Amino acid sequence: MNVNEVIKNELINALKKANLNTEVSFVVEIPKDTTNGDYASNVCLKLASIEKKNPMDIANIVKENFDLAKANVSKIEIARPGFLNFFVLQDSFKDLINRIVAEDDKFGTCDYGKHKKYDVEFVSANPTGDLHLGHARQAAVGDCICRLLTAIGYDVTREYYVNDAGNQINNLAKSIYCRYKQALGIDEEFPDDGYHGEDIISIANELKEKYQDTLLDKPLDYFKELGIKKELDKIIAVLDNFRVKFDVFTSERMLYSKGWVDEIIPYLDKKGFIYNKDGALWFKTTAFEDDKDRVLKKSDGSYTYLLPDIAYHRYKLERGFDYLVDILGADHHGYIKRLEAAIEALGYKKEQIQVIIHQMVRLIKDGKEVKMSKRTGKAYTLKDLCDEIGVDATRYSFASKSIATHMDLNIDDALKKSNENPLYYIEYAHARCVSIAKIASVENIEIDLDSSKLTNQKEIQLLKHICLYEKVVLDAALSMSPYKVTNYLYTLAQYFHAFYNECKVIDKNDLEITSQRLALVKITRIVIKNGLELIGVKALDQM
Repeated sequence: MNVNEVIKNELINALKKANLNTEVSFVVEIPKDTTNGDYASNVCLKLASIEKKNPMDIANIVKENFDLAKANVSKIEIARPGFLNFFVLQDSFKDLINRIVAEDDKFGTCDYGKHKKYDVEFVSANPTGDLHLGHARQAAVGDCICRLLTAIGYDVTREYYVNDAGNQINNLAKSIYCRYKQALGIDEEFPDDGYHGEDIISIANELKEKYQDTLLDKPLDYFKELGIKKELDKIIAVLDNFRVKFDVFTSERMLYSKGWVDEIIPYLDKKGFIYNKDGALWFKTTAFEDDKDRVLKKSDGSYTYLLPDIAYHRYKLERGFDYLVDILGADHHGYIKRLEAAIEALGYKKEQIQVIIHQMVRLIKDGKEVKMSKRTGKAYTLKDLCDEIGVDATRYSFASKSIATHMDLNIDDALKKSNENPLYYIEYAHARCVSIAKIASVENIEIDLDSSKLTNQKEIQLLKHICLYEKVVLDAALSMSPYKVTNYLYTLAQYFHAFYNECKVIDKNDLEITSQRLALVKITRIVIKNGLELIGVKALDQM
């Protein structure tokens, strides 16, 4: 338990002793001005309206009932209009230092989730071409969310839904077949809705080289199967390089072949959620707070996209997941209520699904928007971006912004080898920690896991920020906001560089304080490395 949580728990004990409301929501946080206390709480202000008392009077009561020794606090000061300021004992950080060193790469993890099961479905790009920047953002943030949920004790499955049914796959097959005939010198008009990518031409040329003209009589399904496999294998390879690995690939065609899609309308009809209007079958989603009902089966007998999606989500829930997360593009915003309605109509709670909508990404270079890859002359892809700025910079860039906001990714900034680049600044802090440890090892200086000599303001600031790490990880996981981790790491790097610039870490004239500062460097390195791991970025040992 970190220092501010210890103080918060003891505050609750003090409220109990004083017969004050213990259900009140309050915070214990590091104040902007730490000269008046290491931690501050607004608990008395929050209690004032509940207890019908002056917050200053409540503050005095809480102070009298607060156990300083249990909280490792030296004194409490009351500040108007009713804040409590806590000054911690110098050795209060000793337990934290020892625990971080002992837990090492496990520090920051917990069992909050109690192994409940999450299914996180993301990317799910049609196997008809390259992954674009929207898919790239989904891949980075989706994987970070999975890492965060795992860190706090949930069992997480990464799932990719393969849209291998419908017209887009038929068009893929027609495109490959047409390019194959063209590769053989046969004049063939390209289909209107065909895919013009270089990958289609490449597949066709491979078929010509390997099989010559022996495939001309093959049915379209042959080219369909081949195209799906080739395109999906390519997507998986790009994602593997991006450090995103899926546990499950679920085929849309499988849902049809098993009869699960056809089961949905009779199932919902039996529950009273289906009606006929204008020859079409409608799903009564307005019964679940949607703004209008939705068509499941058109008057021509064909299904809408919503029907197989309902079957898919039923399949996921029946596999035993407690919670589902879908990460979808900005054009799917209206889909949220429909999916929630489907979940409820299937007999589950709408709270069991969370739909996260990602906004658009713009690439900026030399102050201008970049839409085309210089290498290919085509739209920028995830592979292009990783080739240009690297996997680490790409993942960090996407993780560092809220997925709900539009994003400008500046290529020039991502390539900077200076403190202007947040990732470089964080990586430099980690590399500096490693370098210091190597010097200490050569000098045979051992670390001391005590904190009694760490009295410099820069040392205290760094320690207090490290104290927040576990809370930040939990908050980032529960809110599914990886950017909270990147924000934390950047501030941590700031505090570390400030400490390094003011405090001589290795001082042969004072080995006692050197040994304790080495422990501070060690735990800083551990936290930076663990934090970067949560966003899928490798911590560099040297720059």
